[in-house]
Amino acid sequence: MQQIINFVLRNKTFLMFMLLFGLSIALTIQNHNYHRSKFLNSTNFISGGLFEIKFGITQYFGLKNDNELLLEENKNLRSQLLNQHQTEANSTIDSINISGNYVIYSAQVYKNSYALNNNYLTINKGSKDGINQDFGVFTSKGIIGIIDATTNGYSRVQSILNTKSRINAQIKNSSHIGSLRWNAKSPQIVQMVDVSKFAPVKNGDTIITGGQSSIFPKGILIGLVDKINLEPGGDTYSIDVELFNDMTNIGHVYVVENKDSKEIKSLDINNE
Repeated sequence: MQQIINFVLRNKTFLMFMLLFGLSIALTIQNHNYHRSKFLNSTNFISGGLFEIKFGITQYFGLKNDNELLLEENKNLRSQLLNQHQTEANSTIDSINISGNYVIYSAQVYKNSYALNNNYLTINKGSKDGINQDFGVFTSKGIIGIIDATTNGYSRVQSILNTKSRINAQIKNSSHIGSLRWNAKSPQIVQMVDVSKFAPVKNGDTIITGGQSSIFPKGILIGLVDKINLEPGGDTYSIDVELFNDMTNIGHVYVVENKDSKEIKSLDINNE
């Protein structure tokens, strides 16, 4: 306390000057519209900047919750689209044909490999969430793979970047189909094999799921034709397909269940 008193006594002139200076500024702002408006604008600018920073921080920490809500809404919309009755022979919405009895689940990728010959992903939904083996997995950009194993809370996805993967595919602008495989050379390119040499196909054509299996509905995006190779013997094409998905950067995914799959598989067994 004594130190404060000594400081005031030693600096009386300086403190008096600062007091008068403050009063003069206050009187100037109070009695001159121009100065008052400038002061208020400066105050508003500072407070506005602080509110903007606060809002940005709040928005950042709310992103996770917002993303989960959006994912849930998208899941419900896709489920509705897939389950609408087909009113026209070739009616499509969002590149997915409206047919079948499908249920859509949302999930998040916990682990993803893409540099091996046989790659897998792990997602945070399992049997307790209704996920089972042979459910298809895709994103808004295209297919990811097929569920091959589940635990109570997690599932393993056999990636399309897996030499064991076999997925029915189709050239979008025709009815010609083939089998989607991977030669383990590039995570951006997969191969569509056994395509008829009579198929009208060119670079840049879109490849989609063919719907001739009990896993994926027809019309889910896969990628674009990058290169066309006539197989030895000259009866079929092998097509390099550039994937729409960046398989090295997968976050949220959708899992699709075909509720008619058991019935379809029973017919396939009888045919065999």
